[in-house]
Amino acid sequence: MSAIRLDDTEATERLRDWLGGFRRVFVLTGAGISTGSGIPDYRDTEGAWKRPAPVTWQAFTGDPAIYRRYWARSFVGWPRFSVARPNVAHRALAALGDGGPIATLLTQNVDGLHQAAGSRSVIDLHGRLDRVVCLGCGTAMPRDALQPRLVADNPDWHPGAAAMAPDGDADIATESEAIFVPPQCLHCGGLLKPDVVFFGENVPTARVQAARTALAASDAMFVVGSSLMVYSGFRFAKMAHEAGLPLAILNRGVTRADPLATLRLDAEIGRTLGALARDASAGDE
Repeated sequence: MSAIRLDDTEATERLRDWLGGFRRVFVLTGAGISTGSGIPDYRDTEGAWKRPAPVTWQAFTGDPAIYRRYWARSFVGWPRFSVARPNVAHRALAALGDGGPIATLLTQNVDGLHQAAGSRSVIDLHGRLDRVVCLGCGTAMPRDALQPRLVADNPDWHPGAAAMAPDGDADIATESEAIFVPPQCLHCGGLLKPDVVFFGENVPTARVQAARTALAASDAMFVVGSSLMVYSGFRFAKMAHEAGLPLAILNRGVTRADPLATLRLDAEIGRTLGALARDASAGDE
């Protein structure tokens, strides 16, 4: 189905009518829902990368220069990423899950903003950036606890001109990346990794199975703010289609699942979902 470019009012009305036909809706969200919280996304409206692709698991674990580069950029990006707050779209989905049709929310994002907004049944498909794990001994810690160590280990380090990038990353001077001292596990000296799924890394089986089970118990699927170009998210739209479940997509620009959708809306996410939640709240009064 081709995307229908609508004004916010018409998009809200069409989405309200669609959601009204279901009792249990499985929702998948992507980076497009968090841009309103100041977190940049990865792709343009044609689904192409806006910037170089994220670091891969193989490079992070196999190349000391890439490991150093990742942590230098994270050191700069984390403070701004960590203070991001839910926007109207996150709050709207939480409201629609509180006595509304949204049963389970599967997110490709690693920012924890759905939980911060009050959504209760959330599956973090790609993990969470606010936790760090040791690849050697499995020790885990909050990401906030690591930042003071990075400061202490790099007392005279400066990133140069910096710009925020997706998922706690930052664009900094190449020469600064090369002299950053990256962290090691205090217990075993192993590599430390954010508790997220990198490109080239498999999503944990239990997480995928939990999402499959939730989708199977639903009577429709709704995708918000994702191009679905990554297979780990697209497969759920494909499963929904193969199971005969209606599929609605709200996203700026093309998505990989456009041919599978029964309702395809190209509209501003925050205004559309915000109006929908306000209408639902008014109807309950």
